[in-house]
Amino acid sequence: MKNFDINEDPHRRFNPLINEWVLVSPHRSKRPWQGQNEVLSTEDLPKYDATCYLCPGNVRANGVNNPDYKNSFVFENDFAAMKQDEIMFEEDIKHTFFKAEPERGISRVVCFSPRHDLTLPEMDVADIENIIKTWQKEYTDLGNIKYINHVQIFENKGSVMGCSNPHPHGQIWAQSSLPTQVEKTQNSLKSYYDKNQTTLLEDYLKAELKVGSRIVIENNHFVALVPFWAIWPYETMIISKRAVNKITNFTTEEVNAYAKILKQLTIKYDNLFSTSFPYSSGIHQSPTDGLEHPEWHFHMHFYPPLLRSATVKKFMVGYEMLGESQRDITPEKSAEILRNLSETHYKDEVRLS
Repeated sequence: MKNFDINEDPHRRFNPLINEWVLVSPHRSKRPWQGQNEVLSTEDLPKYDATCYLCPGNVRANGVNNPDYKNSFVFENDFAAMKQDEIMFEEDIKHTFFKAEPERGISRVVCFSPRHDLTLPEMDVADIENIIKTWQKEYTDLGNIKYINHVQIFENKGSVMGCSNPHPHGQIWAQSSLPTQVEKTQNSLKSYYDKNQTTLLEDYLKAELKVGSRIVIENNHFVALVPFWAIWPYETMIISKRAVNKITNFTTEEVNAYAKILKQLTIKYDNLFSTSFPYSSGIHQSPTDGLEHPEWHFHMHFYPPLLRSATVKKFMVGYEMLGESQRDITPEKSAEILRNLSETHYKDEVRLS
């Protein structure tokens, strides 16, 4: 009987954040690929697009003109997933199999910049700091609304991730309930904190820094790493070194360090396959229900779909839909690949050559 090799043998890894397992199959990364190639846009975008409903001064679908904004710009989503209306509701407990309840919330769009052609990796650090300050304001303003108990800040980048407009932007959905993934995380974090009186991610980050093999970038205040339990091929997570439970508790130095690591990480993503790298990213932080939540520790997830090239992505199908999540390339290998990439954007490399 052979000895277990985590780099070669199929195995399962546990995700303590959501109390789930992921199947890792390193040997499958050696198989030939004859799957689908996605067609990615390679056109150079203009600084301003007269047909874009997110550019300054242009008209949106509801007939409202955008202001001539100079930094980030926030507006109520014209096609919001939730509504602010309060609805009368009495739950019928007799309906065991047909449970439903109204969900009240607010959806907003955050344009990162007036520039139609600038994604995060191509923006100045100061401009990314401005985005972070916008997130801070929105988290505070929305979280102070009495019925809002959770504020989800996220970005879907690229058409392959369902983004319908290339103008760099993110979204914020604020709602009265904790979403399913957040509730799972809440339960795990609280259980760990109640037992250990430290945050789960504080102790996890210490362990990761000691091992080192999954660290991608580190500065004085943040670490970007590939989680031990990562599902997506080049999934990463940014974790604050200090156990801060929400974005509004960052110092000025931490905001600057956060902006820098966001830029560095997204540059590495773009450099991986010399393309504007698609992903879904989002911040996980304390609920806004008025409680202290010392168990929460600020972190940001990046879930990119690309697997082998700019045109080959991973699909979550079959076993993943029916059994559990599965990956081929190990987190250690993907971290090594990302870590060794240049922090100079590939477009700048071309300009300098």
